[in-house]
Amino acid sequence: MNRWILFALLLIGSLAAPAQHRRNLNFKYFGLTLHPKGDDNADLMPLNPDGKGYFVVNVGASVGYEQFFVPGKFSFKAIQALYADCAMRFAGFTHLGVRAVIFDIGRHSLNGGIGPTLVYRRNWSELEGYNLSTSFFGGDPDDKWQYKMIWYAGEFEYNYQLSDRVDFSTAFVPGYPNIMSLSVGVRYWLKDKVKE
Repeated sequence: MNRWILFALLLIGSLAAPAQHRRNLNFKYFGLTLHPKGDDNADLMPLNPDGKGYFVVNVGASVGYEQFFVPGKFSFKAIQALYADCAMRFAGFTHLGVRAVIFDIGRHSLNGGIGPTLVYRRNWSELEGYNLSTSFFGGDPDDKWQYKMIWYAGEFEYNYQLSDRVDFSTAFVPGYPNIMSLSVGVRYWLKDKVKE
């Protein structure tokens, strides 16, 4: 499995290397977590206005780098996020993936992507009242961290062009049925954006 991942990254890197166009950095506030079925551990979530864990505010940020290897069509994207999770404990995720432009009309664009994501957080087993049996995360109760490797994690990103180099950007991660998330921020183009 590791050989296939390495092969895919080398292939994408070789395609991206000669094409020095359409690179961007994105910075987002990370944001809002949705648990479509609620959460058994909602009592441990201080920024949980509905009391059942359907909507929980997170405090943190993500930074991403995107490189198009087919102009205006396909890109490679890496994201690193650090934030306070639903229980206000240190957490983060690391994502690598490919993106496709679903549409690009005027100032509006929508991208969709998929790729592996490692999600991690401080172990909630340290919290009194934590129900481990319904946990989405792996790890033993004595471990310092809980984690989950998601090989097929996806993202939809809507962008609205504010200027030639800056877009308003919002991302939605549809992790149904366990966790979905929403973040907002900006996408900054490292070279002048040219409509393809």
